[in-house]
Amino acid sequence: MKNVYLSDSGPKVSEAIYGFWRWKDEGNETVAKIETIVHLCLELGINTFDHADIYGDFTIEKYFGEVLKNNSFKREQVVLFSKCGICKSANGFTYYNTSADHITSSVNNSLQRLGTDYLDVFLLDHVDHLSELESTAKALMQLVKQGKIKSIGVSNFSVFQHQQLASYLTVPIVTNHVELNLLNISAIEDGRLDFIKQRYSKPLAWAPLAGGRILNGSDPKSELLRSKLLEIGLKHKANIEQTAVAWLMQLGTLPIIGSLNEERIKNAATAAEIKLSQEEWYELFNLAQLK
Repeated sequence: MKNVYLSDSGPKVSEAIYGFWRWKDEGNETVAKIETIVHLCLELGINTFDHADIYGDFTIEKYFGEVLKNNSFKREQVVLFSKCGICKSANGFTYYNTSADHITSSVNNSLQRLGTDYLDVFLLDHVDHLSELESTAKALMQLVKQGKIKSIGVSNFSVFQHQQLASYLTVPIVTNHVELNLLNISAIEDGRLDFIKQRYSKPLAWAPLAGGRILNGSDPKSELLRSKLLEIGLKHKANIEQTAVAWLMQLGTLPIIGSLNEERIKNAATAAEIKLSQEEWYELFNLAQLK
C-alpha cells in the first residue's frame, strides 16, 4: 500500500486508515488486541491510526500509548490522528463542545494518554453551535505554535462550517472525515467531497461498508448492491468488501477501517490494488443513487 499526501500541506498517510471507534475497554486484553492489530496494519502498509478522546470511554488512547511505550513500534513509524467535540452527559445524552478550553484540555489529555509529544492531525468532530469559532481557531493555532499538533482537520463538517473555520485559521484544514459509502453518497450530492478536493485535500470516508449493511443488509437496496459488487468483483478476483472499498478509493477518498476482524482489515488494505473500469464504477454509482 502506498503512502499519499493528505493535502498539499498535510502529512503523508497510508491509502487506508485504521480507526478505533468500535473498540471497547476490556483491560489488558484490549492492549494485546491493539498490539496485534497495529502490527498487522503495519505489515499491510497501513501506518495511520485514527483516535478520539472518547473512544472506549476514554481508554483506547491510553491502551494504544501502552503499546507504543512497549517499543513494539516507533512513534515515527506511525501517523496519529485524534479528535474531540463529541461529549456524553451522565445520562448518556450526546452533546458537542469545541470551546477553546475544551480543545486545549482534550489535546493535552490525548497526548498524555498516547505517550507522545505531538499529534500529526487533530480534528474537530462536529460543530458546536454555542462555541465561538474564532476563539476555537485561536486555540488551535496556539496548539500548532506549541508543536502539539502538526495539522488541523475537521470531521462531519458541512461546506459552510468548513469555510467558516478556515476563515479564522492561518494554516489550511487538511481533511474532513465524512460518512461515505455506496449506501450513503450524501457527501457527493451536497458538495462536501468537491469542496475538500478543491482545497487540495483528500477526504476520509468513515463507515465505508455502511456499518456492515453492504455485507449483511437485508433491505432491497443492500441486496441489489451486493449482487452487483459480487458480479463486478469476480472480474477482478475480488470479494464484495474489496470491491466496495476500491470504489471509494477510486473516488479519491481514504477509507477508515474500523473492523477488529483481521481478514476484513486485509480485504480493505488489498482493495488499493483493484482498479474498476469507468463503466463498472458508474454502474455501482447508478445503484447508489437509487432512493
